[in-house]
Amino acid sequence: MRVRALRHGLAATGVVLFVCAVVALFSWLSYSDKRDRLAALTSREIADVVSYSDGYVDVRWPSGSARVAYSGGDRLVGRKAQVAFDPADPSRAVLPGSDLLVETDRALGGVTFPAAVALLVVAAGAVRVLLARRRGAPVTASVRRIRVQSGLMVRSWLEFDGPVERWVPVYYDPVLVTLPSPAPVEMRGRVAVVEGVPVYPSGRVVTRHPRGRRVDNPTRPDPETVAPTGLPAQLRVDAVFLAPAPFVGVFWAYLDGSGFTGWVTATVVAAALGLWWGAFRGSDPS
Repeated sequence: MRVRALRHGLAATGVVLFVCAVVALFSWLSYSDKRDRLAALTSREIADVVSYSDGYVDVRWPSGSARVAYSGGDRLVGRKAQVAFDPADPSRAVLPGSDLLVETDRALGGVTFPAAVALLVVAAGAVRVLLARRRGAPVTASVRRIRVQSGLMVRSWLEFDGPVERWVPVYYDPVLVTLPSPAPVEMRGRVAVVEGVPVYPSGRVVTRHPRGRRVDNPTRPDPETVAPTGLPAQLRVDAVFLAPAPFVGVFWAYLDGSGFTGWVTATVVAAALGLWWGAFRGSDPS
């Protein structure tokens, strides 16, 4: 794959991997601390839930009593529940569903979820690279380069003339900006060779016009046109994919009940994935 498209994809993937690694590290540290606290609770008894106040339930059993953090524990008052406690210090105890157990599970999820995201991102990128490098017998085709904006995404497409019109999305390359419309190009499988530069597909070929607002290349583009080439220009375009991240964070924190910490974590992960999505789909900074 041409250096620019590959560099863009690697940079975005690196951001996702870095964010996932940081989230997983802090989650693992939290999980390790809570796991160590739970490891000492080796004794079991059936306890009575006596009262609830300020987010804590008071529990008593024949050999001891404890005050246990338990959100919404008022529904347990008057019931019996199994209690796990430290035989050396019975005041250290947990009940099924108590805050410490919930936070431990949440911390473990904070390790496994970023790991799964990282694996999926790497796998998707590897598959895309392998598919993009497939070759076929060279043929010459008449194509037009168009830009299509659909929602937040702006992509370059090659439109093929012929009995059956076809469109294929391609990764942005500066050579596309000055491509006449139409122009003969050599096709090697799904890879278009434009002025000696391979332009790689960023998705599947379609036989219906892509949805969105279309902008055509001029019939004779100005050869002096300066096409954006650097990652800063690309980042300015991809920054639009950061906009949904805070709302994703709010939704996740609401579902998970993780509060501000969960919102920050989900927002950062969603922002990193937004940048990666722009690179993966081939956003166009021109």
